[in-house]
Amino acid sequence: PVATGEALGHGISVNPLFPQEETMDFTSLGVSEQLIAALAKRGITAPTEIQAAFIPAARAGENLIGEASTGTGKTLAYLLPVMERIDPSVRTAQALVLAPTHELAMQIATVARELAQAAELPIGVQALIGGANIKRQIESLKKKPALIVGSAPRVQELHRLGKLKLTGVKLLVLDEFDRLLGKQHLDEVRTVIRLLPVERQALLLSAAVRMAEELFAPRLIRMESTDASYENYYHIVPFRDKIKVVQKLTRRLPIRRGLVFVGRSFDAAHALEKLRFEGIKAVALLGQERRDQRRAALDAIRAGRAELLISTDLAARGLDI
Repeated sequence: PVATGEALGHGISVNPLFPQEETMDFTSLGVSEQLIAALAKRGITAPTEIQAAFIPAARAGENLIGEASTGTGKTLAYLLPVMERIDPSVRTAQALVLAPTHELAMQIATVARELAQAAELPIGVQALIGGANIKRQIESLKKKPALIVGSAPRVQELHRLGKLKLTGVKLLVLDEFDRLLGKQHLDEVRTVIRLLPVERQALLLSAAVRMAEELFAPRLIRMESTDASYENYYHIVPFRDKIKVVQKLTRRLPIRRGLVFVGRSFDAAHALEKLRFEGIKAVALLGQERRDQRRAALDAIRAGRAELLISTDLAARGLDI
């Protein structure tokens, strides 16, 4: 259920504390029957607040910013209108999704591929990330995928090599855009944007908004979080005792899967070594590691083979764990 609250400048704020009388469904949002059936196969029958607010505006062709907490369904909020905009008969890249990390890009590509297959839509999806075999990616691009999901540097590289044409892209998505438009990625993202047609729609989504009017002049749709299903605690200890306290908490609390954030990769690697020495089943997700090592760490925590995932802000947002 969704209600439109006060205008936030050029945007709207949605507050789930004041629901509409009628319950929203995907049919009322204009989603196609094929995609609704595909969602039902995954047990998804009703839209979340961000999906209910975002999908109609995206289908109308607006440039949009969607702000909502992690885990509220932002990926489907843009993938559903993206899928509907793609013409399977046109054999060229029509939609481009950029993400700040390889893990998030691969996750988005997997969701998009599974959604297209379940809906029986002949839409090719290709992930293009650094660290992967570029020759294999070039071979995959010969199949003319309509939806490209990836990192800006690899997209830029394949375009420079003449292997990826972007002149047919009519929809650009920046997932976790506040990180993409930060210092680390901004120049690369700007370069990719300059390669796209001027007449294209832009959808930006994140759990935290930093304004992007300069590039896209979007309308803001903000979801006000009212999630009170968790409690926060803090425990102040001397610096040298922090790893020991994490060990004790892991032993004493009923933790099946825990996520431990550490400020620097060096400190995270040190914490991993110490915790493993103490018999804690821990894995690490660090930018300095190989892609297969990072994938193995995520697989281990998802499957419950590991108790703790030690990471920098690489795992801060967007990952479905």
